[in-house]
Amino acid sequence: MQAAGGSADRPHPLFGGALSAVIPHSATDISELREIPDNQEVFAHAHTDQSLIVELVEHQGQVADQDSARYHFEDIAGSNKAQEPGVFGVTSVVPLPKSDLSLSECSSAWMLTGTQCVSKFNEEARNTVTLHLGVFRLPQFSTEVLITFNDPQSISPDSSSAADVAGHKSPWTVQEFQRLLQTLTLHNPGLFG
Repeated sequence: MQAAGGSADRPHPLFGGALSAVIPHSATDISELREIPDNQEVFAHAHTDQSLIVELVEHQGQVADQDSARYHFEDIAGSNKAQEPGVFGVTSVVPLPKSDLSLSECSSAWMLTGTQCVSKFNEEARNTVTLHLGVFRLPQFSTEVLITFNDPQSISPDSSSAADVAGHKSPWTVQEFQRLLQTLTLHNPGLFG
């Protein structure tokens, strides 16, 4: 598996090199195509409608560790207007053992899998998306790192994405997403202010 421009095992710098992680193959850095908020790094698969978002958000001290992934899943759903009965829900939430992680600074880490029905670019057409969410809690920096893997399961024929996904060419896997979570590394705590 070759990453864009190099080996699949070489960490990709994030936020100017303050963080790094192994990004899956065929990733396009969306900041080269359009403006992205300063607290996000966004990657899209070159041949599918899959995307990865690495986001720095404020630590939610009022939310218990075991509820943090569900809290952020519901927050993302609200932003996406995705709370449609029958298509919205959390399938699993599991703790990520710190012994498996490079980001030793986190107080806890979680991975959630769920489903949302979302539209792209505020279109009428809605796509069913499996959302894999990694949450790294860093209370000492008043920050949480969210890593979202959007994996479309069904694309509406009326969606602008319909033509893009006609020939699914080697889509990203959950294993590649887990590798990204495991290899997330902090190089410069100054990132958090």
